[in-house]
This record gives sequence, C-alpha cells and structure tokens, in this order.
Amino acid sequence: MTDDRNEGLEERRKRLDAQLSERRGNESRDAADEARAAGNRKGYQVAIKLSSEFVAAVIVGALLGYLLDTFAGTAPWGMIVLLLLGFCAGVLNVMRSAGMVASPHPADRVGERQGDVGDDNKGGGA
Repeated sequence: MTDDRNEGLEERRKRLDAQLSERRGNESRDAADEARAAGNRKGYQVAIKLSSEFVAAVIVGALLGYLLDTFAGTAPWGMIVLLLLGFCAGVLNVMRSAGMVASPHPADRVGERQGDVGDDNKGGGA
C-alpha cells in the first residue's frame, strides 16, 4: 500500500517537474523576445528623434530664408542660402546626436576627458 502511494507520488512529481521546466523554458523565450522587442523600440525611438531633428533644422532654415527674402527683398537668395545652412545644421545635429562629432560645449567634453585619462594613444600619433 505504501509502495503504491510512493510510486504515485513519484510519478506525479516527475510530471509536475516536466511541466515546470516546460513553463520555465517558455518564460525564458518570452523574456528573450521581450528584450529583442525593447531593442527594436529603442532603435525606432532613436530614428524618429534623429529624423525629426534633421527635418526641423531644414524647415527652420527655409522659414528664415523666406522671411529674409520677404523683408529684405532678396528674392531667391536668402531662401537658398538659409535652406542649405539649415540642411548643414541638421546634418551636424544628427552626427552630434549619433556621437560622430564632438559636442561644442566644454561641459559636455569634461566627462569624456575624465574617462580618457589613461589612454595615451589619443592624439593620432603613429
């Protein structure tokens, strides 16, 4: 009687262990999928931010050029020059946000220098 009961409990324990390990496997896959989705969302956020900065700079340049042309009477030249200037400013903002160009503010560069104290290869020497 006791052996039958122990065998039944042992069989039930094995079955529950199998179900538990299956659910843990599903949870780990779900966590990996969620991490991948979070990475994709972060990429989309960065893309939207960079593109909106670029478009805003071009629009501001065009608007300022239009206003200059309207009030100064320099028909197409103010718009052309300031539109190109807005384009260049947009490209510079995108490159700065992406970390490809150093920030012009000294306060932003101080943190970078503190992290590079032990690096002697900076400076382009061969």
